[in-house]
Amino acid sequence: MFVLGVDPGLSRCGYGLVARTGDRSGTLSAVSAGVIETDPDVPTPQRLFTLQSELRALMAEFGPDVVAVERVFFQVNAKTAVSVCQASGLALSAGAERGCEVVQYTANEVKLAVAGYGSATKDQVQRMVASVLGLATPPSPPDAADALALAVCHIHTAGLRRAVASSSAGLGGGA
Repeated sequence: MFVLGVDPGLSRCGYGLVARTGDRSGTLSAVSAGVIETDPDVPTPQRLFTLQSELRALMAEFGPDVVAVERVFFQVNAKTAVSVCQASGLALSAGAERGCEVVQYTANEVKLAVAGYGSATKDQVQRMVASVLGLATPPSPPDAADALALAVCHIHTAGLRRAVASSSAGLGGGA
């Protein structure tokens, strides 16, 4: 399984690619991680185009099986929420365009899957990502670390998600 995690943002969009080799208990390794940055002084449509182009290029270069995007669950600042949602939509669309499985996780779901605690601090998540991926130091910057955590989250929970989905389908699709 090869997963691209995306921590969406218009100014700073983190990405992290994680591969699992072997079976379900196989080794996880970080393939690439970084941040796509756009200039706040450039008009929003051009910034969105830059982000879209960079996401497409990443997917074309690495060919992930799955794209895991952080779900915007809560933002205090409405302006920030809008730009994060715009960036998130681009990542979701680019993944679908490539034919990837596309999934979303809230920050709390990621923290629970990676650190075992839904209210874990950023530092705790970064240290657990480093441990799980066999990295000598916690990944940085934080946007890239969050993106790697999203990819790890999906790899850790994919089997359960599939089992629940097939179980629900066998029961007539739910409630």
